[in-house]
Amino acid sequence: MEVLVYGAGALGSLIGGLLARAHDVALVGRDPHMRRIRADGLRIDGEVDAHVRPQALTDGTHRAAELALVTTKAYDTDAAARALATGEYEAVCSLQNGLTEERLVAALDPTVLAGTASYGARFGEPGRVTCTGVGEVVVGALSGSPDPLASRVGAAFDEAGIETTVAADMPRRRYEKLAVNAGINGPSALARLSNGATLDGPGGEVAREAAREVARVARADGVDLGADEAVAAVERVAADTAANRSSMHEDVAAGRRTEVDGIYGAVTERAERLGASAPTCRTIASLVRAWELGEGVRESG
Repeated sequence: MEVLVYGAGALGSLIGGLLARAHDVALVGRDPHMRRIRADGLRIDGEVDAHVRPQALTDGTHRAAELALVTTKAYDTDAAARALATGEYEAVCSLQNGLTEERLVAALDPTVLAGTASYGARFGEPGRVTCTGVGEVVVGALSGSPDPLASRVGAAFDEAGIETTVAADMPRRRYEKLAVNAGINGPSALARLSNGATLDGPGGEVAREAAREVARVARADGVDLGADEAVAAVERVAADTAANRSSMHEDVAAGRRTEVDGIYGAVTERAERLGASAPTCRTIASLVRAWELGEGVRESG
């Protein structure tokens, strides 16, 4: 399968690199990472060891592939959509945090699939990415129905040795992913703790309550996700990635803009629209946005 990965940071490079073991892959990212991949290939170490040579691009416009994977930060979704709209693809699949698929649907003609990826990835240096944990990729129709195109994409992932599930319940899985993101990212970033320590310490109840609020919003949206199920998902992921730092923690540590709007904004905006209550997520969002403003990485509140 021909695959274009738009947003080849840590996760995009890892997933794209794994796919390149069996498929024709083009990574779209920034120099010097892309420049080093063009010269020496992409090296994957950690839980997976591989050396592959995908195509490495810094311009993602006017491209063509059977599948485009979007792995940018949530705040770059609109820019990704604009670039992909200039190309030709059979399917586009988001592996991002937050609920970004609707924005892709609004901008693109190809079928948009929903996806999640629980592989752990850390950027090492230009041309190298570390797999910090082997997880799985889940793909499926945004509507939650069986989809032959999703099955074809899942088969391509399987062929590359990536643990993959083709799911017919993506609306529920999307909200479960959002519960995990909301439960772990903000509390771990604010407390400067690893995922496991965040759930095991005093911040654990904040994390669990954030997950309960996402489940409440999901049910208001007609998606059957129980509070206990959402909390269990957060606890499971935190245990599986106990020594890891969340992506938001990494962003805060590096003084970068976070995905607060893509994660917590998605919860609070839907909560307001659907008449649900999400005070914990709103508080976490306010604190992270206040940090961004103080660091000068946010233009407005």
